[in-house]
Amino acid sequence: MSEYPNGAPLSLDRRDMLVAAAVGFVASIIPLAKATTSDDVDAAIRDLIGNATPRDGGISLQVPETAENGAVVPVTVVVDSPMTAEHHVRAIHLIATRNPTPGIASFRLSPASGKAEVAMRIRLAEKQTLLVFAEHSDGTVNRAAVEIKVSVGGCLT
Repeated sequence: MSEYPNGAPLSLDRRDMLVAAAVGFVASIIPLAKATTSDDVDAAIRDLIGNATPRDGGISLQVPETAENGAVVPVTVVVDSPMTAEHHVRAIHLIATRNPTPGIASFRLSPASGKAEVAMRIRLAEKQTLLVFAEHSDGTVNRAAVEIKVSVGGCLT
């Protein structure tokens, strides 16, 4: 029979074994959330817009200043564009700087879309900056950023 360091005999009953097994099981299925690094965010942006240099402006964001529940944060993005065949928004991309996976969504648009506007609910892990990029048909890219506070995080991984 084994002993604890203090000399007491080590004895485990069925209940102790079940509790230990349950704790081990739960620990194995709940991944540890890791914060995104700036390198991850930069890589995600480059994957989406390539080497284009984004310019600020031309994008209107409607988001809450503080999200009570990070699992359902309402976001509306409106890009100033005539949406004609000559000049239209080709894509809108959303990046969350502190989520475990920074890329949230990408929307492909065409002149048939009518207007460059998307609305959705997103998940945010914690207080962070939401970045939005709008790719235009002429190759230019607009950028907007907004900081959102999160009361209860919505991401586990």
